[in-house]
Parts: sequence; C-alpha cells; structure tokens
Amino acid sequence: MLALSRKKGESIIIDNNVEITVLEIKGDQIKLGIKAPKSVPVYRKEIFAQIQEENMNAFAGEAGIEALKKMGK
Repeated sequence: MLALSRKKGESIIIDNNVEITVLEIKGDQIKLGIKAPKSVPVYRKEIFAQIQEENMNAFAGEAGIEALKKMGK
C-alpha cells in the first residue's frame, strides 16, 4: 500500500485518468472528490464488497440449479 500525505485542495493522479482531491477535512473525517472516466466504476469499499457477495451468491445459486438439473437426468 502506498501512503501519501495531502492537504486540502491537493490531489493525486492514478493511471493518468483518475484524479482524487482532498476537498475538506473535519476532525477525523476527510471528504474526497474523484474525477474518473465514466467507464471506470468507483465504489465505496463496503458497497463493492456487497456487490461481490451478491454476485457470488447469484453464481452459487445458478451453479446449484444446474447441478440439480443434471441430477434429474
């Protein structure tokens, strides 16, 4: 993991097309602004984890249904 220090108004650039800017600092909370192409999905980590879990459950469900279909043959 790369750890960087930034002040309010300062930015970092990732892969030439994603810019993350520190917008505000209040106590232990930091507000970030993210500029990225529409083709680059940006999620909060907890939302990303939920999406992955739902995808895994859907895949497991599909795999389970296919296994049951094969058992019936």
